[in-house]
Amino acid sequence: MQRRSRGINTGLILLFSQIFRVGINNIPPVTLATLALNIWLFLNPLKPLYNSCISVERCYQQKDWQRLLLSPVHHADDWHLYFNMVSMLWKGVNLERRLGSKWFAYIIATFSLLTGVVYLLLQFVFAEFMNEPDYRRNCAVGFSGVLFALKVLNNHYCPGGFVNILGFPVPNRFACWAELVAIHFFTPGSSFSGHLAGILVGLMYTQGPLKKMMETCAGMFSSNIDYPGQQYYFNSSGYSGYQDHYPYSRPGSYEQAPRNYDVYTAGLSEEEQLDRALRASLWDRDELKRIWEFTLQNDLHRNFQAPGYPFLF
Repeated sequence: MQRRSRGINTGLILLFSQIFRVGINNIPPVTLATLALNIWLFLNPLKPLYNSCISVERCYQQKDWQRLLLSPVHHADDWHLYFNMVSMLWKGVNLERRLGSKWFAYIIATFSLLTGVVYLLLQFVFAEFMNEPDYRRNCAVGFSGVLFALKVLNNHYCPGGFVNILGFPVPNRFACWAELVAIHFFTPGSSFSGHLAGILVGLMYTQGPLKKMMETCAGMFSSNIDYPGQQYYFNSSGYSGYQDHYPYSRPGSYEQAPRNYDVYTAGLSEEEQLDRALRASLWDRDELKRIWEFTLQNDLHRNFQAPGYPFLF
């Protein structure tokens, strides 16, 4: 299959620049693997976009269910890939460090599948209640639905503070809804249903039964998936190891974890450790603020959609 190319892939170059700016050693393994998979499938797509995007007509009516797996990891162009993967980079570093690699991988896989399922249900409901058969044919592609689910999860763990959306300060707990509306009105071609599906999946995890169901399945089918609680310890060279924390006083195990905790933490809390490590090994405070504002602004004002392309997640 031919590589997707439109001259110089500026978005791809910028994405690699961001990854190397952070430092590969500072990116947890599942986050790094997710970035690598999406980049690889952009350069070497398994199928053309119209054979990868997800819609009620093509999935349900034509029984092409493999699109549920293909659609999240395929992107329309290099800018679509760039903005989604930069957003994944920041969310992944924070959430994987907090939840542990195995559980975070479990979350990514579950969210990717469920976001597609919820998207199909939403499109079917919209088509029925609004009497608009086009909703059955609307085809969407991209990782944004999963990212919205991760935004809900990230805001759940960090409920305080504000985020700047189109110049207005919005509390973190309402940020996903504000971004949903902003992207819908200011980014033509974006998939409202896809983003809404991500938010609903995130709420199913934080407020609904999804987390309990995932824990039950993890206990039934595998002893290798740890419950959330595996935490990374950062030093000036990046993460140095992790410790598994089990609920209900179950014994934990260490892998490459420092023996003398105080030597590495200097009495700092976990959040303070991460903050200090990032400031010391990645970039100074002004640079971090500049990159974050740039990323958020472009996440809301995402690139144009070329004619004939599917809706963008």
